[in-house]
Amino acid sequence: MSDSRPLLAEAARRLAGAGVESSRLEARLLWQHAACDPGRFDALLARRLAREPLAYITGRKAFWSLELEVGPGILIPRPETETIIEQALALLPDRSAPLRVLDIGTGSGCLLAAFLKEFPNASGLGIDIAPEALTTSSRNLTRLGLENRAQIRASDMGEGLEGPFDVILSNPPYIRTADLAALAPELRYEPLGALDGGPDGLVAIRLLARAMARLLDGLGLVEIGAGQAAEASAIFLNSGLAPSGTAPDLAGIPRVLVTRGKARKKS
Repeated sequence: MSDSRPLLAEAARRLAGAGVESSRLEARLLWQHAACDPGRFDALLARRLAREPLAYITGRKAFWSLELEVGPGILIPRPETETIIEQALALLPDRSAPLRVLDIGTGSGCLLAAFLKEFPNASGLGIDIAPEALTTSSRNLTRLGLENRAQIRASDMGEGLEGPFDVILSNPPYIRTADLAALAPELRYEPLGALDGGPDGLVAIRLLARAMARLLDGLGLVEIGAGQAAEASAIFLNSGLAPSGTAPDLAGIPRVLVTRGKARKKS
């Protein structure tokens, strides 16, 4: 280990110079992922210096204490999204309830997996339109032993699905198109379709509200962006749902819109 210290110190210095936070920790993680092979470490370090996300380099990301597979084409799970699961636990006190849950835009399957782990009698469906998401979420659910209670299906905002669902979870794209260029360089590697919410950041949220009005008979939990609470609430209210407030993430930003719905048929 002593021989690796100068190598790791130099790597941490270069990472910090490239704008990477927690540069010492990331240098150690890259060294471990390289199995302490200096040649492989150099190749991994070059990728991180180009600001490729660490999760893509290691192929893993933790969410709600679960280790998930991630890779190109998959939105990397983030701590603020765990607020959805926190709210589910707070608002659904009966952990043994046989709930039917829908995860719209499942990505890695992180929300569906975390929900099913916390509600052992629930069953769920995760939908997405990205082939990478369908493949990766299926593998994650299988690896976590949830394949008997979960299905993954290709669907765009619930098209072709029959409700009702007791719970609907979603982390839709909500970043305004004009704001994308100013975000962290790592986001260049993540799927644009999972980030770009259109000119006002609310395009997917409008589609989601319409889908939830048709499919939800119970609790809906939707991640939103900073400053979107009032507009998103109005969208859900105008779609026939009953928004009841927001929940903050650890930074105090209103992050999850809470709503209720009584499923109705398409007109």
